[in-house]
Amino acid sequence: MIFLIFSKVVAQNPYVQVLGVAQDGGFPQANCQKECCKAVFEQKSVRKFVSCIAVVDPISKQNWLFDATPDFTQQLHLLNNPEPKNLGIFLTHAHIGHYTGLMYLGREAMGASQVKVYAMPKMKNFIEKNGPWSQLVALQNINIQLINEDSVIVLNERISVQAFRVPHRDEFSETVGYKIFTANKSLIFIPDIDKWQKWNRSLKEVIKSVDYAFLDGTFYKDGEINRPMSEVPHPFVTETMDLLKDLPTTEKAKVHFIHFNHTNPIMNIKSLENKEVRQKGFKVAFQGEKVEL
Repeated sequence: MIFLIFSKVVAQNPYVQVLGVAQDGGFPQANCQKECCKAVFEQKSVRKFVSCIAVVDPISKQNWLFDATPDFTQQLHLLNNPEPKNLGIFLTHAHIGHYTGLMYLGREAMGASQVKVYAMPKMKNFIEKNGPWSQLVALQNINIQLINEDSVIVLNERISVQAFRVPHRDEFSETVGYKIFTANKSLIFIPDIDKWQKWNRSLKEVIKSVDYAFLDGTFYKDGEINRPMSEVPHPFVTETMDLLKDLPTTEKAKVHFIHFNHTNPIMNIKSLENKEVRQKGFKVAFQGEKVEL
């Protein structure tokens, strides 16, 4: 009886669900002729959706997506297609994998009404001033909620969110990460950042302050793509692991790498690189993963 009561309580707690783990271009990526994507095109490997997480409150039936990706349709399906009135969306920045899924809220698809979209000032202005996104505002498919750096948004009596700036290629908007927290636990989500050394915060101290950390794992190591990697700056997984190597095992276990380029071998659970990450005490986010808040 005690076990049944405990299970029921846990089942009612808010949780985070991983809806996608790939970088903006998805997996497989357009026009990729390499083995990494060829196997997916030939249906010998499983497709991965673009990086996205959702916060789910089982009691209120509310759902909040963190980023609106090109895989928006399938990701809503993974959430059992919540009613638009129970849906909110937090945007990290204006790169294609992180906001273009908003198009499915428009008249050509869902024809949604007043879906709350949370955005920083430059991101809000980008949507309002540029078509076709401005049409979503004009037709009231979305209702943009202005958020400011480090301010706390209370979603309901159980869940709050805080945005914080991170350095990234900000051609069209700011880039933010998010801290999601309840009375019991907290999680940070940073799918994109240039390099940890450019951030004005200590990654080690941030990890110590939360229960889960879903971090930019775009590339595994230098030389992974045939172009200057300084053009697409991200902290390599190897760099992040080296930076955090002195943390206790319990702290390393908080780290879940996410947002993988199609060339990143750690997406393959059988790869030596995936095994190395896990042997060093870190985790690799996977589609469908759930963590309790």
